[in-house]
Amino acid sequence: MNITAPEQSEVETTPLGDVPSGPRYGASSGLLIKIVSLGLLNALVLAGMPRLLSKPDYPIAIAAIVALVVIDIVYLSKRFVPAKYLIPGTIFLLVFALYPVLYLVYISTTNFGTGNNLTKDQAIERIEANSVVATEDAPRYELQILAAGNDATTGELAFLLTDDAGNRFLGTADDFVELSDDQIIEDGRRETVDGFGALNLGAANDRAAEISAFVVTGPTGEIDNEGFTDAFAKVQSRVYDAATDTLFDSATDTVFTIEEGYFVDGEGTRLLPGWRANIGLDNYERLANDDQTRNVFLRVFAWTILFSLFSVLLSFGLGLGLAMVFNDERMRGRKIYRSLIIIPYAIPSFMTALVWKGMLNEQFGIVNRWFGSVFDLVPGMDASPPWLDGQWLPYGSILLVNTWLGYPYMFLVCSGALQSIPKDLTEAASVDGATGIKRFRRITFPLLLVAVAPLLVASFAFNFNNFNLIFLLTEGRPPVQGSDAGRTDILISYVYEIAFSSGGGADYGFASAVSLIIFLIVAAISTVSFRFTKSFEELR
Repeated sequence: MNITAPEQSEVETTPLGDVPSGPRYGASSGLLIKIVSLGLLNALVLAGMPRLLSKPDYPIAIAAIVALVVIDIVYLSKRFVPAKYLIPGTIFLLVFALYPVLYLVYISTTNFGTGNNLTKDQAIERIEANSVVATEDAPRYELQILAAGNDATTGELAFLLTDDAGNRFLGTADDFVELSDDQIIEDGRRETVDGFGALNLGAANDRAAEISAFVVTGPTGEIDNEGFTDAFAKVQSRVYDAATDTLFDSATDTVFTIEEGYFVDGEGTRLLPGWRANIGLDNYERLANDDQTRNVFLRVFAWTILFSLFSVLLSFGLGLGLAMVFNDERMRGRKIYRSLIIIPYAIPSFMTALVWKGMLNEQFGIVNRWFGSVFDLVPGMDASPPWLDGQWLPYGSILLVNTWLGYPYMFLVCSGALQSIPKDLTEAASVDGATGIKRFRRITFPLLLVAVAPLLVASFAFNFNNFNLIFLLTEGRPPVQGSDAGRTDILISYVYEIAFSSGGGADYGFASAVSLIIFLIVAAISTVSFRFTKSFEELR
C-alpha cells in the first residue's frame, strides 16, 4: 500500500507566534478588571483631594497625586513589566515604614502638644474671641426681651435696649438699629415694637437657656444679657495686627510678639492657646542642656539597659538549662515536660502580667498571703513586702515576671539548636577525655550561639521597648518626686508619660525627640551586636 504525502498546498500551517482566531475571554476579562480597579483607585484619590487641600495637607496631597500618576503609567503601559511587581511593595514601604519615621522627625522639631495643637490662625481667632469681655466703662442698658411675631414660645428673640441717656435700640441676631419714640408700643407694663411681643417673667424663664446664649452685635461689640432686665456691651480687648505680626491688648496697653508658637509680652508671659510651630533642635537641646531632664533620661536609660540585658540573660540561661536537661534521651516523659514548660508562652503576655500583678499585690496577693510568715523570719524584711511599690523590690519583680514570660521561647530555640549539633563532635571530645563542662564550653555553647546569637540580639531590642510589661505590671511606679518618669519606667514608657500622662500636659514634640533617640540607640546596639555575632560564623 502506497501512501502519498499531501501536497504542500493542502497542509494547513499556523505561523509560529500566531494565536488562533476566536474569543479571548481571559485577556478581555483581565483588562476589564485592571481598568475597573484603576478607575476605583483614581476616584478614591481624587475624591479625597479636596479634603487634603482644605486642611491643608499639601505634602500628602502631592505624594498621593505622584503615586497615582506612577501607578496609572505603569499599569496602563505594556512596558515597565518589572515595575508592575515592585510598585505595590514600594508604595506600602514608603507609606507604612518611611513616612512614620519622617513624620516623627518632623514632629520632634516642633512644639506640638497641649496648648500648641492649633494652627496660628485658629489660635489668633481663639485668643481674640476669649478677649471679648465687659470692661469697667462698658455701656450698660435696661433690657426688655422680645419675641418675633408675638410668639413667646418659638418666636425669634430680640433685645429692646435703653441706654443711660434714654435712647432706645432694637437688637436682633442680624441687626442693631436705633428707635424713635413713636416706634415704641406700650404692652401693659412692658414696652415692645411692631412685629414683636414682650416676654413676661414666666415666658422668659421657659426660654432661659436660649436667652442666656443669645448675643446682639452692637456698635462697640457684643451685647450680652445680665439676667432678664439688664444688659451690657462687651469689648474685644485683644486685636491681631497682620502688618506687624503682633497682638495688641487695649485693656492693658500691651503688645505681644511671637516667640516659639506663642504670643509673649515683654516679661515673657504667654497667651494661651499657642500653635504648632517649628522650633528646630530645641527639644534635643533641652534633653542635652536641661540638668533635670538629662538626669531623668540617663537614669531611665541605665535601667532600660539593665532591664533588657538581665531579661535576656535570665530567660536565656533558664531556657538553655531546661533545654539541656530535657535533651537527654535517658529522661522519661520528655514530651510531657516540654509541653508543660511552654505553657507560659501559649498564654497572652498581657494576661500573664495582670495575673502576676495580682499575685504580687502587697495586701491581697497570694505571694504575701502564703509566704508572709516566712518573710517575717528574715531580719529586716516586712511580712508583706511591697513587691511593686518598694524602692528596690519592683526591679526584681519585673525581672521575675519577664523571665517567666521569656524562658519558654528560649527553651524552644535552644532545644532546636541542640538537636542540630552533630553528636559525633561531643562523642569524639568525650573519647579524647573532655569532661562534660569542657564539652559544653568548647563545643556545644559556641555552636549553639551560631544559631541563637541573632535571636538574643532581637530579644534585647524587644525588651528595650517592652512597654506592655512595665505598663501593666507597675505603670512605672514607684513615682519619683519632681520627675515625669517613675522608678521602674523604661525609655518607651517614659515617652508615653511625656506624650500622654505628664502632669504638665502632653508634649508630643519632646516625646518624638526622645523616641527618635531610642530608635538610634536600638539601631546602634543592634548593629554592633550583629557585627559581633558574625564571629560565630567561623565556627561552622
